Amino acid sequence: MQVRTYNKPFFFTVAILTVVGIFIFTSASMGLLAKEGASFGSVARSQILFGLLGGLIAAFITSHINYTFWKKNAFYLLLISLALSLLVFVPGIGLSHGGAQRWINLGITTFQPSELLKFSFIIYFSAWLSSAHKKIHKFSFSVLPFLIIMSIIGSILLIQNDNDILIILFTLGFVLLFTAGAKWKHLSTIILIALIGVTVIAFMRPHVLSRIETFIHPNRDSLGSSYQIEQSLIAIGSGGLTGRGFGQSVQKFSFLPEPIGDSIFAVYAEEFGFVGSIFLVGLFVFLALQGLRIASRAPDIFGRLLVTGIVILITMQSLLNIGAMLAIVPLIGTPLLFVSHGGTALLVVLAEIGIVLNISKYAKK
Repeated sequence: MQVRTYNKPFFFTVAILTVVGIFIFTSASMGLLAKEGASFGSVARSQILFGLLGGLIAAFITSHINYTFWKKNAFYLLLISLALSLLVFVPGIGLSHGGAQRWINLGITTFQPSELLKFSFIIYFSAWLSSAHKKIHKFSFSVLPFLIIMSIIGSILLIQNDNDILIILFTLGFVLLFTAGAKWKHLSTIILIALIGVTVIAFMRPHVLSRIETFIHPNRDSLGSSYQIEQSLIAIGSGGLTGRGFGQSVQKFSFLPEPIGDSIFAVYAEEFGFVGSIFLVGLFVFLALQGLRIASRAPDIFGRLLVTGIVILITMQSLLNIGAMLAIVPLIGTPLLFVSHGGTALLVVLAEIGIVLNISKYAKK
């Protein structure tokens, strides 16, 4: 394989998103600090030290590791991810918040194993599909392995009350199977199972059903389940064409819940308006297009599937977050990558970016 330089448009898009994300996070943090009286250091420790600096180091390392390394070690990475995901249930190690058991206590910060689990799933399933690509038309070599993997991962995620990541992994599996060339009649099985699964979860988990009902009837409970969406729309609408200006959001101080988490796009839209929102969405769309261009020129099937999985994961999560704040998709709690609070998510996504850059060095002309 001929080695070239990194894909520069992809690299600079990620660099811009990372810088913009830190600025937005800093501004949104002002609202949380004003309401809760915490120090900026306590809020930013996991985001800047663990997420950003750790992520940049991880990206540097993964961009210099030949991507075939991940195929050789895919199974072991998945096992490590599953083991870490089980650690959240160990007393004294695992942490819970808002009814979810998803974090490991590292002392100075926390670690969310499900972020690594998404990463390892993409690698493992891409490795499996690339090894079985000549038999991908068979149910036993395409959909069946996916369902077996998901039954294991899904059981852990359901116990953790991590429904959003379960939905994302199902979607990723569908995309990877489609990219690998699985038959539509087999893919339809996944769609059917997903619909049944969402229905069952919605009736088993009242908060999931409430989110679906809120999406259908967004004004049904302005002081309850609809509160976040209504305040988000007020913030976005207040931004007008060009926004109030950096740091000038009003909603983040008293009204928006989770201004550095799920609602951070609303803070951004209030401060930078319609123009700024289009710019941010455009960055994610351009990132997706450049990523899929790298995937189409990858030197082998594994590289193509791996880049496709990573790029779809990044853009799907981010656009779902934006769509939820605009009330065009149900709120499922996915972060706005590069922007939302979450050191683990930022670290892992930058590590994934490094892998895409490494594969781009071997891209065909």
